[in-house]
Amino acid sequence: MTVILEAVVMCFVLLIVCVVGMANGPEGMVFFYEKEVQERVIELGLMTEEKIRKRKTVTFFALMIPQFLLVPYMVYGINGAKDAGTAAFQMIVIYLISGLFDRIFIDWYWVGKTKAWIIPGTEDLMPYIYGKTLIGKWLSTVIGFPVLAVLIAWGVSRF
Repeated sequence: MTVILEAVVMCFVLLIVCVVGMANGPEGMVFFYEKEVQERVIELGLMTEEKIRKRKTVTFFALMIPQFLLVPYMVYGINGAKDAGTAAFQMIVIYLISGLFDRIFIDWYWVGKTKAWIIPGTEDLMPYIYGKTLIGKWLSTVIGFPVLAVLIAWGVSRF
């Protein structure tokens, strides 16, 4: 049960990053959109390439620090995992739940079905996430996160 609550914490972290990132409009998170949407946003003067790059970097760290530090801390520090197998399993559960939250709630529903993420002047480029990007996101969720969990558990067990 603790692992499920920890997964909810990670979902909340992701949600907060998204809410803060788009606080002044969805163009603040345009780096998650396809390249042609980013180019249009620049063309419309809503963002510059430099601003997009900076926001992408800040968001990357805001998302990755909890992935690499908070999740292992929860598994080892709070749950008391003693071996790599137990730790890997718990991290896989946490990563998969938060990843599915991202794919289903954030990408499919919030971005794809509501008006919250529509950037005026780019409506003709919808859906904003499709093709290779969508496949890459799903692969990173169902394959990348479990691999990450195993690598972290293996790495920690070496110390």
